Amino acid sequence: MMMRTFFMRKTNSAPWLKRLALAATTAIALNSVLLTAQLNAAEYSPNFKGTEITEFINIVGKNLKKTMIVDPNVRGKVNVRSYDLLTEDQYYQFFLNVLEVYGFAAVEMDNNIVKIIRNKDAKTSSIPVVGNKNPGMGDEMVTRVVEVKNVTVRELVPLLRQLSDQAGGGNVVNYDPANVIMLTGTAAVVNRLVKIIERVDKAGDQDVQIIKLQYASAGEMVRIIEAMNKGGQGKGAGTPTFLIPKIVADDRTNSVIVSGERQARERVAALVKRLDSELESSGNTRVYYLKYSKAEDLVKVLQGVSESIEAESKGTTTSKRSSKKRNISIEAHESTNALVITAQPDMLRSLESVIRQLDVRRAQVLIEAIIVEVFESDGVNLGVQWYHEDAGFTQFTNGSATISSVGAAAIAGRGESGSTVTTIDGNGNPVTTTNPDGEDDFTLLAQVLGSVSGMTFGLVDNDWGAIVNAVSSDTNSNLLATPSITTVDNEEAYFIVGQEVPIITGSTTGNNNSNPFQTVDRQEVGIKLKVTPQVNEGTGVQLTIEQEVSSVSGATGVDISINKREIKTTVMADDGATVILGGLIDDDVQESQQKVPLLGDIPVLGHLFKSTSNTVRKRNLMVFLRPTIIRDASLMNNITKNKYNYIRADELRKKEDGLSLMSEEKLPLLPEWNDELALPPSFDEYMEKRDSEKAKSEQED
Repeated sequence: MMMRTFFMRKTNSAPWLKRLALAATTAIALNSVLLTAQLNAAEYSPNFKGTEITEFINIVGKNLKKTMIVDPNVRGKVNVRSYDLLTEDQYYQFFLNVLEVYGFAAVEMDNNIVKIIRNKDAKTSSIPVVGNKNPGMGDEMVTRVVEVKNVTVRELVPLLRQLSDQAGGGNVVNYDPANVIMLTGTAAVVNRLVKIIERVDKAGDQDVQIIKLQYASAGEMVRIIEAMNKGGQGKGAGTPTFLIPKIVADDRTNSVIVSGERQARERVAALVKRLDSELESSGNTRVYYLKYSKAEDLVKVLQGVSESIEAESKGTTTSKRSSKKRNISIEAHESTNALVITAQPDMLRSLESVIRQLDVRRAQVLIEAIIVEVFESDGVNLGVQWYHEDAGFTQFTNGSATISSVGAAAIAGRGESGSTVTTIDGNGNPVTTTNPDGEDDFTLLAQVLGSVSGMTFGLVDNDWGAIVNAVSSDTNSNLLATPSITTVDNEEAYFIVGQEVPIITGSTTGNNNSNPFQTVDRQEVGIKLKVTPQVNEGTGVQLTIEQEVSSVSGATGVDISINKREIKTTVMADDGATVILGGLIDDDVQESQQKVPLLGDIPVLGHLFKSTSNTVRKRNLMVFLRPTIIRDASLMNNITKNKYNYIRADELRKKEDGLSLMSEEKLPLLPEWNDELALPPSFDEYMEKRDSEKAKSEQED
């Protein structure tokens, strides 16, 4: 507190004495107001010698009326003294400075609670995020997000990390998609880094310059310049990124567009001017190596384009160069898949533009088909056939076996009885020959009974006989196939899973033919899929499909019969969408009844004189299709990986279940998916590895 004393002396000059007295009174009153304000404002003069840092934190918290939470790792003694009176704000900054010197930091929460932790732990704590309006000050821990507009954060962050305390509470992180930098640390350090970023992040002279070519091709010119710049960007190259220009070819105007710094643009412009010179000869020969297209297919297209350009140039009389005769040669080199073109420079530029637009990566299409066929068949057959040796018999052909065939086969199966024959020889003497009984042969009976299904039994009583046949059939079948095929856009693909069935197409037999033979043709039976995709603009795919499902149903009197279901159509589908190609629902109900007139109509007893057969068949066939457009190698790799892992997972499941009669070691198992090609080591790497292993073994010995 300052004491001020005012001395006054009395004089005879009344006017100026009154004025002096008034000024003194005013000064005394003002000094009293200032003194009162100083007494009300809190001032601190900190002095800590050999004080435990926890005690120092408690004293500061008590003076500032803040709740301090101290980490158990905060330990040590403090030696610090201030010779000046500090205000409350200055006192708090003094507190933060002391903590920062001793390797600790204060993290202030929203509820007026301050956490005292180590510097290296502060970056992961709840540090407040500040902006330009309230950037913080001193050693206060803050986080700040800075947007960079003119330079890349990937190149700027390594420089900023050298100026930040990475070992302590500082941290510098970049986020490339938004081109922003996140800074964490004390407010003083963060604000200093922000000022550095603002000075570095300045837009340069990024103008655009258009260079029109007269003789050379814009695409070829850009390729040459980019190859030169690419060579200067390797390891050890000292060319800054902003000095590397961006070059684009405009084939429509045959111009080169350059964007970048002024010196970079001038360097490119000078190079282009030197390369854009007229050729000494009237003709020019270029070799174009194709990446995706087939050279033989492009020859016809380019020949047609050159003829159109030639016809158009002949009709123009204003151009001097067009009046000359042009010799154009376009040839394909199959071994290297390249085009060799000889033509005038302007013609070469036009053909080059066509080649560039046609030689692009064509999309591929994965077609996945689902074929579902459900077949159900129910049948009931009941019949009675009787026989009498003198009165005749009843026979019905809608059963499995007739009574006449069974009776004939049974009689034929009995062997012939033995006989004794007496003859007279030439001398008149009797000769007796005894023939033994023949053996029974039931081959024919077995063939007849082999066609019987269900229950069949017979009754024989004297001259009467009867056969009762009863059968009930129930057939259920389900065919589920999921064929898939991948093909290039506008290229036909063919897929078949099945077998080749031999079918007799002709034969020549007989006793009079010395060279009998049979001609056999093989027919494909199974699941066939033939598809030609056409990828349209966007996500649409046009599919020309031939789908066939065939199977062998059985043998007929001539040859075998084949069941065949075929779909041939053209559909439009979106990428990844499932469409139905077609469906067939077939219901077949048949009832066959054979009976003896009048007798078969008698209630109850009429069943002894008739045979009934009922059959119900129902078939459902549905075909679904899903196309997937594959435009890049990444998607193809993901699809292949999923299919591969599906098969491997199924093999793992079978291996876990095991086989009862075989060892699990013999079960096949695909290796893990790995699409990276591991090249063998070079000779130098092999020798170095061998020497190191040899030296290691010698040290161990």
